[in-house]
Amino acid sequence: MTPRLALLPLLLSAAFACAEPLPKSLDQPYPGTIQMKIDASDTTQHVFRIQQSIPVRPGKLILLYPQWVTAQHGPTGAIHQLAGLKVSANGKPVAWKRDPLNVYAFQVDVPSGTKTLDVEYQHLSPTEGGQGRIAVTQDIIGIQWQSMTMYPAGYHTRQIPIQTTMKLPAGWQYGTALETAGRNGDEVQFKTTDVETFVDSPVFAGRYFKRIDLDPGAKIPVNLNIVADTPEALEAKPEQVEAHRAMVKQAYKLFGSQHYAHYDFLFALSDDFGGIGREHHQSSENGVKPDYFTDWTKSEPVRTLLPHEFTHSWNGKFRRPKGQDVPNFNTPLDNSLLWVYEGQTQYWGQVLASRSGLVKTASVRDMIAATAAAYSNVQGRSWRPLVDTTNDPIISQRRPQVWPNWQRSEDYYSEGLLIWLDVDSKIRELSGDKRSLDDFASKFFGVKDGKATAEHYTFDDVVKFLNDVQAFDWAPFLRTRVENTGPAPLDGLARSGWKLVFAEKPTDFLKMAEDRAKIANFQYSLGFSLGSDGKVSGLVWDGVGFKAGLSGNTTVLAVNGRAYKAELLRSAITAARTDKKPIELLVKQGNDYRTVALDYHDGLKYPRLERIEGTPDRLEAILKAK
Repeated sequence: MTPRLALLPLLLSAAFACAEPLPKSLDQPYPGTIQMKIDASDTTQHVFRIQQSIPVRPGKLILLYPQWVTAQHGPTGAIHQLAGLKVSANGKPVAWKRDPLNVYAFQVDVPSGTKTLDVEYQHLSPTEGGQGRIAVTQDIIGIQWQSMTMYPAGYHTRQIPIQTTMKLPAGWQYGTALETAGRNGDEVQFKTTDVETFVDSPVFAGRYFKRIDLDPGAKIPVNLNIVADTPEALEAKPEQVEAHRAMVKQAYKLFGSQHYAHYDFLFALSDDFGGIGREHHQSSENGVKPDYFTDWTKSEPVRTLLPHEFTHSWNGKFRRPKGQDVPNFNTPLDNSLLWVYEGQTQYWGQVLASRSGLVKTASVRDMIAATAAAYSNVQGRSWRPLVDTTNDPIISQRRPQVWPNWQRSEDYYSEGLLIWLDVDSKIRELSGDKRSLDDFASKFFGVKDGKATAEHYTFDDVVKFLNDVQAFDWAPFLRTRVENTGPAPLDGLARSGWKLVFAEKPTDFLKMAEDRAKIANFQYSLGFSLGSDGKVSGLVWDGVGFKAGLSGNTTVLAVNGRAYKAELLRSAITAARTDKKPIELLVKQGNDYRTVALDYHDGLKYPRLERIEGTPDRLEAILKAK
C-alpha cells in the first residue's frame, strides 16, 4: 500500500463514525428529583461550584449539558466553560466519557445497586471581556442556569423535577422568577420546579439591590429588581417609576392577558457587568450603563429595552413558533419565524415605550427613521432575503461579521419592525382606521388568559389571526416582504403619513444616541461610521469609503492634513459641497499608512421622518397611549 492507501481504512472509519444515539425523550415524569447546590459566592475568581445528586437506575446513562437555549436562538451553550467534572456513586468514582461527535453529551455506566449519581463540576465565568460577557463583578452576579445545569437524557425537561440551593456572597440580595422556599443566612433554597422552568429563570444578585413594585396592589406582581455598581444608581425618581408602571399597564391594555404567576425584571446598572437583554417567560435579564436613572435624559436611547423584553413574555415565550416546540435544550431549533417572534416584539417594544412615556413619541419616530434609513442602505438585501437572516444565530452565533452591510446579520429584529408597521398601517387603511394590529395582539397573544405553558403557532396561524382582524390576502403580503430580495419595506411609513428624508444635521435624539454609542455616523454620506478613536466601522458595501479601499482594520488619523476629530470631518464634508477637491484622509490600515481621496460632494446626511401633507397621521395614532 502507498501511504495514502494505508490511511484509507482510518478515513473511512472516521467518515462512518456516529454519535451515541440519545434515548427518545419521554413526555412523562422523571422518577425522582435532582438535588442541586451552587456556590455563587466567588466574586474574585468568578468560579461557580456546582453539585448535583441525580436519581438514577443502574445501566447506561447520558447526561446532557444544554446546547440550544431558546432566548439565544442558537447552539451557544457555554460548554467550553465547564470544568472539573467528577461523577461518583455510593462514595466511589464513576468513569464518564464525552461523546466525540456530540460534545454536550456525557456517557456514564451507572454501577449496579446505585440509586443516586453524584456529579460535581465548575462553571468558569469570564474574568475579562475577550473571554465572553462579564457576568460577575465585585458587586453583581448574574446566574444563567443553562450554564450551570446538567440533566439526564430520555425525558422532556419540563418533566424532570429539580430542587436547588444557592449560596450568595455575605449579605447580598437577589431577584429571580424562581419561588423561594427559605433563606438561612446567605444560603437560599428554591422550591422544586422542572428543569425547563428552572433554566428559564435566571438570577441577578448584588451588594446594592432595590426592588420596585411596578403594579402595586395587583394579584399578579410585577417587580423591577435592580442591582448596581453603587447605591446612588438605584435611586429612581417618582416620575421615573411611574413611567415604568405605565409601561406595564399599557402592555396589559394591548395584550389583555397575563401568562405568568408573577413577573420579575432583572435589571443591572453597571459599567462592569456585561450589557444584556434576554427574554424569559416570567422574567428578563436587562443590563445597561449605571446612569439609567441618574442621567435620565441621556438614557432615553436605551429605554425601549424593558418594554421589548416584557413583550417577550407574550411573544416568544407564551406564543412560540412551532419550530421551537422541542423536548429539551439539546434539540435543534427552527428559527424561520423569528421575524414574528423578534420582529413584532421590536415593534411593540418601541410602541409601548412611547405609549407609556418611557420614551418621547418624537424620539420613537426618530428611531423608526434610523431603522428605515439603515435598511434602505443594507446592500446585502440585493442577494439575501430577510428570512435567511433568521439562521444567523446558528451560522455566526453572534460573532462579529467582516462585512455586515453585505453579509447581513440578525435583521429580522429591526427590519421585522418595518414589516409590522406595514401590517399595522395596512389594517388601519383597509378598516377605515377602525381596527389595527392592537386587535391582532389581543386575539393572538391574549388567548387562554392565565395559561403559563407555551402555545405554539405556524405561519398559517399568523395569517388566520390577521384575517380574523381584517380580511386581506396576508400570506403573499408577508411572504413578499420576508422571502424576497430588493428594497426595504417602507410602505408602512407612507401609509402612516410619513416619509424618510435626510438633513444636514441629526435630530437631537439621534445625536444623543450617537454620542452615547461614542460613534460619529457618516453612513449616508461617506458610507461608514467612526469610533471616538477614529476606527472605521459599519462600512457600506460599494459605498464611498468602500470604493476607496477602507475596511474594518482602518483608523482615520487625519482629515485634509489635520489630526482627526469628528467635527473636523463634518466640516470637510460640508465644505466639499462647493469645493470640488476630494476629501483627503490619512489612514492606518494594519501596519500601513496611506492617504485616500474621497470624491464626495453631496454634504452631510442624517435620517429623519417628514409628514406627508394631506394624509392621516397613523403613526401618531399607533404611538398614542391607550
